[in-house]
This record gives sequence, structure tokens and C-alpha cells, in this order.
Amino acid sequence: MQFQNMNWFQVEEYLKRHDRVILPLGSTEQHAYLSLCTDHLLASRLATEVGERLNIPVCPGLPFGMAPYFTAFPGTINLQPATYNALINDILDSLYASGFRRIFLINGHGGNSPVQAQIHNWLNHHPDARVQLHNWWAAPATMGMVKQFSSNASHASWMENFPWTRLEGVVMPGEEKTALAVSRLAQLPAQAVRDYIGDGNYGGQYQRSDDEMRQIWQTALEETCQLLEEGWVS
Repeated sequence: MQFQNMNWFQVEEYLKRHDRVILPLGSTEQHAYLSLCTDHLLASRLATEVGERLNIPVCPGLPFGMAPYFTAFPGTINLQPATYNALINDILDSLYASGFRRIFLINGHGGNSPVQAQIHNWLNHHPDARVQLHNWWAAPATMGMVKQFSSNASHASWMENFPWTRLEGVVMPGEEKTALAVSRLAQLPAQAVRDYIGDGNYGGQYQRSDDEMRQIWQTALEETCQLLEEGWVS
């Protein structure tokens, strides 16, 4: 049930009986040898599969987010916090005006997480609404599955290397990259970040088996569906 495959009559009919909607949040930024749109692709694909299973409408995903630390890498698009907060606020306003009251945000980019404060501000003005911000890759069951395969897994490493985030003709390095001290990045400007992290992988192998990735994806799908069914508070 994607918005792109619906008209307004169908949304109006849905809202006569239901009030949930899904919005994927992503980013366009360096992911080493993977697609620049990795976060957008993963959040949008997960949202689509969850929406199909639970018959919940899915908004078009936001392909841009807050990624100031990657701006020295060509292709990265960074939104200022004020811009991003205003964008999320306007989207929430629009969904609320349509009649949606339970809004589920599937976030694929850690840099977007500070928007939680703006969501709280919005909820203060819409007390009958509920919003969940779900960082799908970091959720307990999904991250637990990742750690079963390797504790060395982070940004742009194997844990984001799915068949739909790879690029045709791009060969992954065969070695495992030593984990970086991610805490250093908060102190560095963008060029220094690039100098430190090199190709963009924060640490870990560049690719693992598709069977392992399918297990992680299935766990993420089940965990996300459970939150959409049971994660709302009264």
C-alpha cells in the first residue's frame, strides 16, 4: 500500500477504519563501496515490505538527512537541523490533517536520530497522536542478529551490504577493516573525518554471505511488524 500506487479517494477510504501510516527516513551520503542512497534504499524497502504485510500505507521515503560529517565526500547531501526539523514537522502536520493518528517513522540513518526532540515538540501540540521513531538497524533483535555473525560491524561495512545496496561492477575489498574509534568523529570537521575514516567503512568486513544478510533482514522485518502492531502506547 504505497502512496505512489494510491489516489486520495483510496486514502480517504482507508482512514474510515484505520489510522496508521509509515514514513521511511533515509540519507544520501558516502557508504564506501555501496550506494550513496543505502540508508534511503534500506528504510524504503523495509517500509514497503512491512506495509504490504500489514496493509498499512507507506509514504515516499525521504532520501536526504543530516550528515554534516560526510560533506567532504562527493555525493553527500546534508540538511541543516533547522531544515530537517521543519521538514519533519510539516510532514507530520500534513499526515495529521489527513486523519492519520499513529505515524511510524522507519529511520535508516543514525544522523537523523536527533529529530526525536522535534517529534516530542510536535506531540505536545497533538496530544491525540502517537509517533514512533524506529532506528531499524539498531533495534535489539536486529542488532543482536548482526552481533551473532560479527561484533565488528558498523557504517558502510558488511552489515549494510545487501543485494539491493550493492553497485553493479564494484568489487568489494577482501580484508576486514579494523574498527575505528567512532567517538573521535564528533570532534572533527568534515575533511578531518574523511582523512581519518579513509574509504568510509567504520570497521568490519565489506561483505558477508547473502544467507546471513537474509536472516538479518527477516529479523528486522519481524521486529518492525511487531512494533507496528504492539508498540503503541495509550
